[in-house]
Amino acid sequence: MKIILQIVIGALALLGVAYLIPGVDVDSFYAALIAAIILGVLNFFVRPVLLLLTLPITIVTLGLFTFVINAVLFWFAASFIDGFSVSSFWTALIGSILVTVATSVANKLIK
Repeated sequence: MKIILQIVIGALALLGVAYLIPGVDVDSFYAALIAAIILGVLNFFVRPVLLLLTLPITIVTLGLFTFVINAVLFWFAASFIDGFSVSSFWTALIGSILVTVATSVANKLIK
């Protein structure tokens, strides 16, 4: 039940970011749900590998390169999901930060 709630929160966060940021487009709630699921899978499986591979860069930039990894995963997810698009890397960076903050705050409030 907790996972379903987190997916719905992620979908609502994506819809909110699409409303606020002009370069992020989500066509429907269904597309947002699929995008939230794909982002969750990418963050669970791919993100740790990328963090490990880019550890030297992350250390040199004092952890700021993690934002780049999040943006790349956000942009990558948008590249193959119909109904979810991101126009540029900078839009993906801002969108990924906002989605992360919104889901973190919502998950803290639910607990």
